[in-house]
Amino acid sequence: MEAYTSFASVYDTFMDNIPYEEWSVYVKELLEEYGVTEGLVLELGCGTGTMTELLASAGYDMIGIDNAEEMLEIALEKKLSSGHDILYLLQDMREFELYGTVKAAVSVCDSINYIMEEEELEEVFRLVNNYLDPKGIFIFDFNTTYKYREILGDRTIAENREECSFIWDNYYYEEEEINEYELSLFIREGESDCYRKYEETHYQKAYCLETIRRLVERSGLEYITAYDAFTREKPTENSERIYVIARERGK
Repeated sequence: MEAYTSFASVYDTFMDNIPYEEWSVYVKELLEEYGVTEGLVLELGCGTGTMTELLASAGYDMIGIDNAEEMLEIALEKKLSSGHDILYLLQDMREFELYGTVKAAVSVCDSINYIMEEEELEEVFRLVNNYLDPKGIFIFDFNTTYKYREILGDRTIAENREECSFIWDNYYYEEEEINEYELSLFIREGESDCYRKYEETHYQKAYCLETIRRLVERSGLEYITAYDAFTREKPTENSERIYVIARERGK
């Protein structure tokens, strides 16, 4: 599951086209809709802390968990700059531990898809259920099978910038329902004209909503609803990203 090592240093550069502020507003509205207007919120797969910072700015007390040390180092730099009192933990979401419970948990940017086995994903949900306050809310997104098969699969994406470039090859394996990313990174060294090449391989598991709902319910969480991402519309067979809302059943 370890990923985002060399890529961590340029992750935010290549993700600057992602409307994180709009995404954070959407997540905040969902949290408020279910009564979470303040208090302690956990983010699983927080990466470089962009969403964590935005939710902290919205008034939530944030905990961020990620298993990529290089990504958390950047998140800590943002924390020093913003002054937000965010607790970052270097942990694997499949076996994370907290000192107490939280009002809500969130996971965005398809972090869930990095969990490769259904049993492991069910354990993630079970841990979330364990660390939620009674009736606490869990909001997460995931990339759909449709997106991997029809949008990303067997497609090459490349981007060239002054300080760094990447080539991103995708291979979707239908039988295993796994998307393989092969990343080739070219990162400029200081002010020189030299670029160092790095290579990483990432894997994501394709899940359908029916499977996600089954795992949510088996974990002990209450499945509430699902939306086509950033809307209040029901998911369709062509949905690329789906948001799910679940709730702790009551301890």
